[in-house]
Amino acid sequence: MQQAWFKDWFNSPYYHLLYFKRDETEAAAFIDKLINYLQPLQGAKMLDVACGKGRHSLQLANKGFDVTGIDLSIDSINHALQFETGNLHFMKHDMRLPFWIRYFDYAFNFFTSFGYFSTQREHDNAIHSIATSLKNGGTFVMDYLNVHFSEDHTVHHTEKEIEGINFVITKWYDENFFYKKIVVEDEALSEPLEYSEKVAKFSLGDFTEMFAYQGIQIQEVFGDYQFGHYNVKSSPRLIMIAKKVK
Repeated sequence: MQQAWFKDWFNSPYYHLLYFKRDETEAAAFIDKLINYLQPLQGAKMLDVACGKGRHSLQLANKGFDVTGIDLSIDSINHALQFETGNLHFMKHDMRLPFWIRYFDYAFNFFTSFGYFSTQREHDNAIHSIATSLKNGGTFVMDYLNVHFSEDHTVHHTEKEIEGINFVITKWYDENFFYKKIVVEDEALSEPLEYSEKVAKFSLGDFTEMFAYQGIQIQEVFGDYQFGHYNVKSSPRLIMIAKKVK
């Protein structure tokens, strides 16, 4: 498995075609519900970590917040730059590296945009960078997959055709990671392309420990985008609302 698989895959137009030709209404409804829950002050400074092409950042900025989106994918950031305004900014940045220190009131990490790295130290570095970017008392929201639900609902082989392009998807997992192989069959290509994904199996307990080590304390946990109760077996998501306490 390629060590930095995400660098190639996240820069591929096929990645966005596969994952983001999805229901934008659900994403907008989630942001609405989240903001209603958090009740941020108008003009609050927000960091969207691994922002992709900026769909969540744009929704937050449209609500009057000062939003900065960062992502490792230069293609995604180049796309997002067209939406920049006085209160919406995008930068290419690796979440494992320090960013603006004690600057943001809120930090967000949506759509399982974590768990990609090869070592625990890299994951800890990412949490550390997010923690140090927050003001004391700032809020961090992470939206991650729920491990037990994902195990129980793994579909090992699927095929999808989107805009004439065929995606052959194979999924499996071991004790520590979920894996996915994506084969792209496009008539415009001389031969199929193959990409891989690898995401760590982090539980609520794992995140509680990782966060606490960086001075972040989990305040509330939800199990879906409707903010339903979190159940370790039956919830599709693990959405954590945490506070920087030191």
